[in-house]
Amino acid sequence: MFSKAKFKEWFDRYKYAELAATSTALLCSQLSYFFDGISTAYLITLSEYIAFYGVILFMSYYQLKKNAKAAQQIIAKAAVANLFKNLLLEFGYPALLDILFFRPFCMYWLPILTGNAVLGILAGKLCADILFYFLTIVNYELIVSKNK
Repeated sequence: MFSKAKFKEWFDRYKYAELAATSTALLCSQLSYFFDGISTAYLITLSEYIAFYGVILFMSYYQLKKNAKAAQQIIAKAAVANLFKNLLLEFGYPALLDILFFRPFCMYWLPILTGNAVLGILAGKLCADILFYFLTIVNYELIVSKNK
């Protein structure tokens, strides 16, 4: 199941959303000067989610629109509903676990353990991302195999 082609597919699917989320996390890490550690961890997590899912939604809808235009069709409400259903199936429980437990835990403890806010945020983000993407990619592959 894990091949170079699959890795490229996953990378291409998530790269822009991840870039937006990482940039947002780094910018929001500066909030640690104004808020305590737990508040900052949740603010970083929330802002990261807004950036990540904003890009995912935009790119998914753009691809749907592009495919409809190529087929010279209009986008049906059922196609949009199916898009949202698949995104919910792909990201649903991984996002819930991530936003409530994994990411705040990593964003809170790794800056403390490293002694450096920026390095700790990056390390926390990396740890949380590994857990999140493992679950998300499993869901993505199940959706893709079901739709074949």
